[in-house]
Amino acid sequence: MVRQVTIGDVAKEAGVSIATVSRVLNGQSTVNQAMVDDVRAAAGRLGYRPNAAARGLASGAYRVIGVVVPDLRNPYFTDILESIVAQSKGDGYRVLVSDSGGDVKEELDACRRLRTSVDGLILVSPRMPGDDLRALSADGFPMVLINRQEPSIALPMALADTRSATLELCRHLSGLGHSRVVYMAGSALSWQNRERLRGIHDAREFGFEAAVVEGEPTIEAGYRAASAALDFEPTAIMAYNDLAALGVIARLREIGFKVPNDISVTGFDDIEMARYVRPTLTTAVSLKTQLGEHAWNALRQVLRGQPPIAASLIPSPVVVRESTGPALREATPIS
Repeated sequence: MVRQVTIGDVAKEAGVSIATVSRVLNGQSTVNQAMVDDVRAAAGRLGYRPNAAARGLASGAYRVIGVVVPDLRNPYFTDILESIVAQSKGDGYRVLVSDSGGDVKEELDACRRLRTSVDGLILVSPRMPGDDLRALSADGFPMVLINRQEPSIALPMALADTRSATLELCRHLSGLGHSRVVYMAGSALSWQNRERLRGIHDAREFGFEAAVVEGEPTIEAGYRAASAALDFEPTAIMAYNDLAALGVIARLREIGFKVPNDISVTGFDDIEMARYVRPTLTTAVSLKTQLGEHAWNALRQVLRGQPPIAASLIPSPVVVRESTGPALREATPIS
């Protein structure tokens, strides 16, 4: 069976990126005439024929991007996705979504599948190894990262300032007298988790320390990990995100602890539930709408053949609510 010629084959033959071939096929004026001639000649030599979707794309009638997320059950990711959909729809694009379930192999496979039928990709909190990400972007296919920083990879990025926000949460707890604190971590593969740990490390400058227990960014994981956190007899628990914090609070109530009278709890992200659970949750506000907007603007820039915009570091302000209060019992710091 004869293998079908792909847009990647044309790009290799012409010595240009897939994005450039796409722009030529779309008839975009940002590509110089010499390059247009080279791409068309390469397509002719290989007998490349765009499929129906590509023909629609060339006429401007069919444009689509792909978005890969780790967990569509998490409202943090659906909020970002809604922002991307709204922004891209305004520019005439549709969105294909793939949920990797937090599995790095599925994440990579999803990206490879989507590349065959989309103009560009937005990867939300990708967990794949840097080498895989580097290989995925090596041919210049338009890609943007949300909440993943890889300095050695020249990709546009939209980043929540997780590190600074975590430092402020530590400062808040320290100001309330908390010296026995546990950080309930997220996935070890998560860039955001690594940034939170860096924020906690930075807090040592004002004498703040926290023990670390393993966790995951779900309500169930927070509920299960609460028992491990309690082994340290903490006066405060910093959960990786709001979902885990909700699980912690549920378990503490079940055991008989009061929040914040006995133990203070913080989250991260400021999902909608954080404002309505009782007690309302002290957290850091990850600006999901802005992350989606910045990511789409960056991808649109690349799709138009324009220079990529600089990485965006978006502040995550801390909002103090009812789940944190003074440390009311004597405690020695966790070492």
